[in-house]
Amino acid sequence: MHVAHLSLQDFRSYATAEVPLTRGVTAFVGPNGQGKTNLVEAIGYVATHGSHRAATDAPLVRQGTPRAIVRAGVVKDDRKALIELEINPGKANRARLNRSPVPRPREILGMLRTVLFAPEDLSLVKGDPGERRRYMDELLTARAPRFAGVRSDYERVLKQRNALLKSAAAHRRSPGPEVLATLDVWDTHLARTGSELLAARLDLVAALRPLVARAYAELAPHSGAADLTYRSSLGERVELSTDRGQLAEQLLGGVAEARKQELERGVSLVGPHRDELVLRLGELPARGYASHGESWSFALALRLAAFELLRADGDDPVLILDDVFAELDAGRRSRLAEMVAPAEQVLITAAVPADVPAELTGTTFDVADGAVSPRPTVGADSAVSSDVPGARSADGTDAGAVAGEAADDGEVTRG
Repeated sequence: MHVAHLSLQDFRSYATAEVPLTRGVTAFVGPNGQGKTNLVEAIGYVATHGSHRAATDAPLVRQGTPRAIVRAGVVKDDRKALIELEINPGKANRARLNRSPVPRPREILGMLRTVLFAPEDLSLVKGDPGERRRYMDELLTARAPRFAGVRSDYERVLKQRNALLKSAAAHRRSPGPEVLATLDVWDTHLARTGSELLAARLDLVAALRPLVARAYAELAPHSGAADLTYRSSLGERVELSTDRGQLAEQLLGGVAEARKQELERGVSLVGPHRDELVLRLGELPARGYASHGESWSFALALRLAAFELLRADGDDPVLILDDVFAELDAGRRSRLAEMVAPAEQVLITAAVPADVPAELTGTTFDVADGAVSPRPTVGADSAVSSDVPGARSADGTDAGAVAGEAADDGEVTRG
């Protein structure tokens, strides 16, 4: 799987952009603040319908414009698809597949899969439990897009249940039978949707453990062994079942035990939303004990494990390394480069060419002053070398374009 073309309209700093891409390594190089990350962020958004830098869609739309449009030409097993997302802050987003509308954007989840490495990944190790829950749930959705619906259902139930608990707590008196009966209904919904999410997470952690351990050992061969375990809000005394029906019963029992405390505090205290993915180095928790270098290695190992898991499902996801190499020492930089080099497509952002490891050679785009242009090869006769895969030639044709997504103005890109 790889992205053959990226087209942007009013996305972040770009009024328009047309970027041809190819298999192998592509590096976007330029000073900070020029829009390198915006390009790979757009590709990640097509894959996940979310940004690693923004909690909402509003910052993704160029200031003064009502919407943004991202198009990606994707090639998988020699089959081409044009994916389009229209981002409408405050309104429903829209999606098109091969120029035809789809009923809901999440129906195209899974058509492009990415694994993103970014400086923010340190929060996977040093941040609060919500960061690690998000890591698990995003990986679940990448592997099986239907889990976007599972997560949405659970979050809807949780929101309704919390509203009921908050209302009961605000009255500061024992809830009446009607409130308790309604709470029983939401308890059942929480157990049903929560058990599906919990079962999937448990299976995921079991699959990730050996992959994370191996990746960490390769990145930091002189450090302790890396491991991860799942800690449930049901408590250590409850041995979690692998059967979804039994998990639902265990969750029902847990919320029943916590009901008095939940009514007092006005919030749901039991369920997957309170669980934790515990990271360990040797016998110690990585959070709070791992050094800066060890934390980086663990975060990278989590991303590499995600890549291997998705690859095992059928095809290579697109690897995105957003300004990561500048954060690493020479040893980790070289080892990471060797580990990601075999991927079908690797997209890198870097402030200076020296931040791109020598092991990762390929196409380079310079990003500056609102323009993204392919760097000419040595001895090229024109500003855009014909050796750059997919680059637009003087007559505006684009050999790498996918089914009509090429720019109409003959430019590679213009912000």
